[in-house]
Amino acid sequence: MSMSAKRIPLVDERRSVASVCCYCGTGCGVQVTAEAGRVVSVVGDAHHPANFGQLCSKGRALGDTVRHDNRRVLQAMLRPARGAALQPVERELAISQVADRLAGIIERHGPDAVGFYLSGQLLTEDYAVFNKLARGLVGTNNLDTNSRLCMSSAVTGYKQTLGADAPPACYDDLDHADCVLIAGSNMAYAHPVLFRRLEAAKARRPQMRVIVIDPRRTDTAHLADLHLAIAPGSDVALFHAMLNVLIWEGWVDNDYIARHTEGFAALKARVHEFTPKAAADVCGVPADDIVQAARWFGQAGAALSLYTMGLNQSSSGTAKNVALIHLHLATGQIGKPGAGPFSLTGQPNAMGGREAGGMATLLPGHRDPANADHRAEVAALWGVAGLPVQPGLTAIELFDAAATGKVKALWIAATNPASSLPDQAKVRAALERAELVIVQEAFADIETLAFADIVLPAATWPEKDGTQTNSERRISRVRAAIAPPGDALPDWQLAAAVAQKLAARLAPTQITNFAYASPADVFAEHVATTAGRDLDYSALDYATLDQLGPQQWPFRAGQGTSRLYGDGHFPTANGRARFVDVGYQPVAEATSAHYPIHLTTGRLRDHWHTLARTGLAPALIRHVEEPVLSLHPADLARYRLAEGELARIKSRRGSLVLPVVADDQLKPGLAFLPMHWGRAFVASEGVNALTLPAFDPHSKQPELKHTAIAIAPAKLGWQAIGWLGEPTAEARQRLLPWLQRFPYAVLVPVAEAGGGWRLRLAADTAPALAALAELAQSLGLSQPDAALDDPARSVLRRLNLSDAGRPTAWLLCTDTRAATALAQWSDGGTAPISLASLFSGRAAARISRVVCACIGVREDAICQGVDRGLDVSGLKAELGCGTGCGSCLREIAGLVERQQSLTH
Repeated sequence: MSMSAKRIPLVDERRSVASVCCYCGTGCGVQVTAEAGRVVSVVGDAHHPANFGQLCSKGRALGDTVRHDNRRVLQAMLRPARGAALQPVERELAISQVADRLAGIIERHGPDAVGFYLSGQLLTEDYAVFNKLARGLVGTNNLDTNSRLCMSSAVTGYKQTLGADAPPACYDDLDHADCVLIAGSNMAYAHPVLFRRLEAAKARRPQMRVIVIDPRRTDTAHLADLHLAIAPGSDVALFHAMLNVLIWEGWVDNDYIARHTEGFAALKARVHEFTPKAAADVCGVPADDIVQAARWFGQAGAALSLYTMGLNQSSSGTAKNVALIHLHLATGQIGKPGAGPFSLTGQPNAMGGREAGGMATLLPGHRDPANADHRAEVAALWGVAGLPVQPGLTAIELFDAAATGKVKALWIAATNPASSLPDQAKVRAALERAELVIVQEAFADIETLAFADIVLPAATWPEKDGTQTNSERRISRVRAAIAPPGDALPDWQLAAAVAQKLAARLAPTQITNFAYASPADVFAEHVATTAGRDLDYSALDYATLDQLGPQQWPFRAGQGTSRLYGDGHFPTANGRARFVDVGYQPVAEATSAHYPIHLTTGRLRDHWHTLARTGLAPALIRHVEEPVLSLHPADLARYRLAEGELARIKSRRGSLVLPVVADDQLKPGLAFLPMHWGRAFVASEGVNALTLPAFDPHSKQPELKHTAIAIAPAKLGWQAIGWLGEPTAEARQRLLPWLQRFPYAVLVPVAEAGGGWRLRLAADTAPALAALAELAQSLGLSQPDAALDDPARSVLRRLNLSDAGRPTAWLLCTDTRAATALAQWSDGGTAPISLASLFSGRAAARISRVVCACIGVREDAICQGVDRGLDVSGLKAELGCGTGCGSCLREIAGLVERQQSLTH
């Protein structure tokens, strides 16, 4: 395989390709137009069956995230010694170093001293090569992915009940369901295009019942006919109680149970004690609401359930999935239009990774690494003597093993564990102890790069060709629109290049074949592993996908399959689905007098994972620029916190300081913290300094959704805020060290003046003047164009201006009253009458938030429109807000309600 093969030429003419969005598992089709090696536009593909042209705010802004500058990893790098800086090297040298150092570790410590940690954002071809490299060449099952944090409980739940990791429903079922049960999912934020489709279906059929189960009253819950705001982690008790009602009131399908299932008698005995009243005490919701939810589900002609991280990210995530699937099996609500248990995948190709065996507990084609026959089948397909028998380490176990020295080498690709894994102090200790850390990455801002000994530059969307599978089992072609920048290569190609060199060291007489000419060759080898399996799509190739378009598996007789199990036959030994006798377990970490608050974490509307990609798009930054902790107003009063005030948030593992905001959509005693900000943006280890690594015993998925915390006023009397209008990696590197020098520090990309970095700091007392001078130097303000300092009071007020008279950098220390006016001016607002009025704070005004990211409409414009008598429809017509992806419509409706209440 040539390292220069299959590059797309940088041509001047405009070209457009059909591809797929790289965010959530909806798998939306996109049309990418490029010219001269640059992406010109990204729009929804009207012909793609996942989205029919619709895109969310993130998908619409994809073009803004394509960077060929120094916020990309453009070269391979080596760290000459621990503590030294990474140095750029030739890509071939880095590849040789990876192979040589891995070979040395394997020779000294054995194959299980090596671990691979991959990502649901890889393509299926990438997964296939990595899996073959790890198991077929290195000889270890230590290959896991960040899908372990996302989908492994759903995988295990499907396998325990239905026999295979196969969501039986499809998106078309949203249009046919009579009852939709949404559990632990804020679809409006996490899967916006599907949520818009559900909204449209309910508008057409108002008789459709929507039940939302979520501790928070999210935007999704506002669509609900019934919102069950259960206590965190009490889902199993709720589902058992619903089954209790279904049995008691005669809504179960006894004929279906008898003909197509087994194990119901034991489960029936189990749920006998879960009466609605008993469950109400556990779940914290009225018993009558539990009964109503059960009746709607049981009486529906077609009942569909949709679920994601609220069920999966739990120490009892498998039990939650299983208990929900029981409702479908007991009522026969599976395998027909509008019905079925439907897990919505969190990442774009978590499903494709599972098909390729890209987890420690899987082999290609939905095989089991613990099954000797399955190992032999894959070994024969790969042309190797055999596969490893020793069970592989899953994500949390893998990093625990690195922390104890058992795992010596970690190869990390397309993911950011130094931000995303729970209990960050332990994760960082593991990365520091590992003898070799290889990071294969596209984006230069991620935290994990700080621990890399070798960096391999990876291509990313829209520079790669391959396939990915979405939540409804639909395989789509991903097509490159531009060439990878610098020395970057597709992930499969980097892995194959290392594999060829490593094979020459480890097994020179029987080199496993890694000489693929193209991703099509990899796909052809991969699909052969699905032949005869439940997911069989061995007849697919790129040409067929190009001709027929995206296809759902299993793909047989020249066509895909929309729904599974319509014949009542399941991929189990006897063809029957299984009821599993599961009990209720509370959350892994209980609240206490010292940690009295339940903390839940989750996604925001316009952000994604650890901000590596969405942090590059100005449109996606404006809605929520910084992390804040949301609390019920009663809790703010209880802990003597004012909105916007800094609070110290502490768990049993770590702490951080953040502002607090009031949110009456939460229950008292419950807090919400977005998951996106790590050490690259905030002091301490970021959000996951707090979370715990306890995991489900079956799926090994950690309980990222719940942590017990304490909060108290931070009482930091000194503050500073600065802005540097250079949206470059160098500018960020100059400011990054300040995050670890203060108890509160936030460094975030902002959209002001086309981009840049905003730095906020707070401390008990003012730093020494020498430190303030150093801070000013970091922002390029040692010799400012304008200044109004008072050194005796540690006050710095400094400003640099461009030749056109616009701010390029500013800093306010101690006296921060001018921050709002400076931010407005930096963002294109009117210049102040005088700098004296600016610095004194007399020119300050409130900055209005951007509500509609697609159109850029701010809150004040919406409120002014309401004052003029506009409703939501009028605002859409006049301002354009809500006419893009539509994800902001719930917030706009809330602003209309609030503003109207103020005028009456």
